[in-house]
Amino acid sequence: MNATIRFASTAAALAAAAALLAGPAQAQQLTRAEVQQQTLAAIKAGDMPAAGEGRPQGPESLAASTKTREQRKSETMQARRNGELYPGGLGTYVSNVVSQQKATANSTKTRAERKSETLQAIKDHKTMQPGEAA
Repeated sequence: MNATIRFASTAAALAAAAALLAGPAQAQQLTRAEVQQQTLAAIKAGDMPAAGEGRPQGPESLAASTKTREQRKSETMQARRNGELYPGGLGTYVSNVVSQQKATANSTKTRAERKSETLQAIKDHKTMQPGEAA
């Protein structure tokens, strides 16, 4: 299997090298001044933002907040008082435990039944191997 992977890697590397070597010969040859003129024309036409002014999502995605800073702070403090926010680092742990408890809250199976089903699924090769899940 290692030989197959090595062969595929070598073939891919050779194909990439061939593409890189053939690329400049096939590309349209422009002078530096021509490229600069095309770039300036694209910026003026609005097709390309000037350096440092890029907006990947476009101008329509820039939305101003409808709330003031004080409103956001008061909402956060109220959520903390209601127990909806957890201290740093604890939030992920608590949310995972709570979600697992909610998932099994209405289950009619016992822990032993779930465990035996899981072990049977492992024996039948119906589960992913460790490290394969993404």
